Amino acid sequence: MVSLRGWQSFPEELPSFDLEAAPETPEDLFLEWLTEAAEHVLAPHAVTLSTVDSEGFPDARVVILKDIAPSAWAIATSSESPKGHQLDANPHAALTFFWPGRGRQVRVRGTVAPASPEVSAEDFLARPPASRVEAFIGHQSEPLPDPAKLVEAADAAAHWVAENPHTAPETWTRYLVTPTTVEFWQASHDRRHLRLRYLRDADDTWTRERLWP
Repeated sequence: MVSLRGWQSFPEELPSFDLEAAPETPEDLFLEWLTEAAEHVLAPHAVTLSTVDSEGFPDARVVILKDIAPSAWAIATSSESPKGHQLDANPHAALTFFWPGRGRQVRVRGTVAPASPEVSAEDFLARPPASRVEAFIGHQSEPLPDPAKLVEAADAAAHWVAENPHTAPETWTRYLVTPTTVEFWQASHDRRHLRLRYLRDADDTWTRERLWP
């Protein structure tokens, strides 16, 4: 077995985190961290989306955060994809951002609801052409015994998108994650990691609490 000990986890210099000066809302702090991360790492808006399948097993994959607002954090996918089926059956999810180059994590837990068909269509039509073609190929996560079938489906999808540039698939859905908790984690070389958790109150205000490492 290969030993995994001794590999460097974080850079020598880590950003500071003044918990007392943290904004009142997690969205404001997240945007600060996201902007800072974008100066150092690729795809800072990539996020691990965790859901639960029909048998109760957790499932996770990396997607892109599309937008963030006080009411919800947005992602998008086909409602016919595995994650779409899981979100429709169990509208709860977790989002995990990890920027090792900054020694930072952000963890989000909340409820999920689909946006309106109009908003979902706008999201799809804002995607690059290749991404729109990919969505029309379909069959996501299904077995592919013959790679030639993928070429055929991709060609057919590209033709459809070219002929219908203003049409979005009815299954394309923008999902809105309304956080109930948001945690910010800052690594420290002395292992006294800094953790700040925001808890949503009944009146949609936030309570902040520091956590043990």
